[in-house]
Amino acid sequence: MKIIGYSSNLYGWSERWKSDGKAVDWRAIFRACADAGLDAVEIDADAGQLALLREFGLAVSASYVGLQLHGDYDAVEAGALPAAERLAAAGGKELLVNADPYGGWKQPLPKPEDLVKRQGDNLSRLAARAEADFGLRLSLHNHAADRHNAEADLRSVVEFADPAVGLCVDTGWSHVAGCDPVGWVRRYPERIAAFHLRNQRGGVPAEDLTEGDIDFRALADAMADANYEGWLALELWHPRETMPARSMEEDVRRSLAMLRGLVGERT
Repeated sequence: MKIIGYSSNLYGWSERWKSDGKAVDWRAIFRACADAGLDAVEIDADAGQLALLREFGLAVSASYVGLQLHGDYDAVEAGALPAAERLAAAGGKELLVNADPYGGWKQPLPKPEDLVKRQGDNLSRLAARAEADFGLRLSLHNHAADRHNAEADLRSVVEFADPAVGLCVDTGWSHVAGCDPVGWVRRYPERIAAFHLRNQRGGVPAEDLTEGDIDFRALADAMADANYEGWLALELWHPRETMPARSMEEDVRRSLAMLRGLVGERT
């Protein structure tokens, strides 16, 4: 296992800023990310945010785009390529795409099999375009909160997409959906291209990675056996139900300390 570095998405940071009664201030957030020990962040690498994060020595590990992947391919491509171009210009290599649910986010329905297959085909076409035009690797991030749709999105990659399409395993959402993120890494090691890491207590996000239902030691073993080489990205998120006792910065430090220890034991 060879880790490029440690990153974080920014949704959890901005939501925590809001819940603490603070206006979202990206310079302050990027400073806190750097102070907490992160090497990079996941952003849509527009010029303004890119300039800010570079003030604090942070890289861009990936960009994340939500798309109706089961829909018309031209719309999928139109939604993804501008972010891909910005990511490549910023020196990033990982384009993460999220599958919008069938029926919409407010009332997701079981994704029909024909649309699962179409999603796989669209992913294959988008992966080829992202690699050819921008030198990017494309991965599907799992976000479905129910088992049927989580497994349907997984199958759109492992059964219906070209081998160039990877998986970004989100540990939190897979657990919420009743799936086993460790099992996914064990079954599909050749597909694992990225991670979003969050622990859970049932359906409630844990405050950091150190406690919760997910066995991160077992996950690290699976990563090592898969010879994973890439970023490890945190996706800590503190909704009201989490009742955090510490700052986001401290929770990131605690999580990174655990991850570095697990990685160090396996390299």
